[in-house]
Amino acid sequence: MSEKKAPSPDEESEPLITDKRRIDPETGDVRAGVDDSAVAEGLSADDLEILDDAAADLVAEYRDRAARAEAELQNFRTRVERDRQANRDAVIAEVVRSLLPALDDLDRADVHGDLAGTPLELVAQKLRSGFDRYGVSSVGTVGEAFDPAIHEAMVRIPNPEATSDTVAEVIEGGYTLGDRLIRPAKVAVQVPADE
Repeated sequence: MSEKKAPSPDEESEPLITDKRRIDPETGDVRAGVDDSAVAEGLSADDLEILDDAAADLVAEYRDRAARAEAELQNFRTRVERDRQANRDAVIAEVVRSLLPALDDLDRADVHGDLAGTPLELVAQKLRSGFDRYGVSSVGTVGEAFDPAIHEAMVRIPNPEATSDTVAEVIEGGYTLGDRLIRPAKVAVQVPADE
């Protein structure tokens, strides 16, 4: 049998490692006391200048990449928030669209005096306050200028005294959610009479 030799003291000792980096990797600061001649051992001044220029170019490139990535992330966040708001508005608009026939019936009952003093009056108030809470507003009032973007002309009434197209009667109210039209107001329009 062969016997194993005990390692010699030279083999057990750890290798000596000298950190010759000029920039401290933890803080990013230039280290004091680093001798350029030790770092540049075997390199000429021109070689060092080329290396410094290359390092500066790399730093500039990575900073540019980091700035672009940060801008892209910010744009992504903005896009996601805008899409989230658009989806929220679309859902609210769909719910409002489904509730509008009930509110129209309550409004017609109110016009005929059948709503006052009944429990349905409270239902109509709660429905309107719910619409207000989510930013739903009504459009189409008598006397305002006719706007085809928010009004749907159901009847045209010639009027010699009218100077422009104006809303004479609101047949069915329209509603918007912010800038988004949920339903145009159905109106009767007074138009200037042809002479």
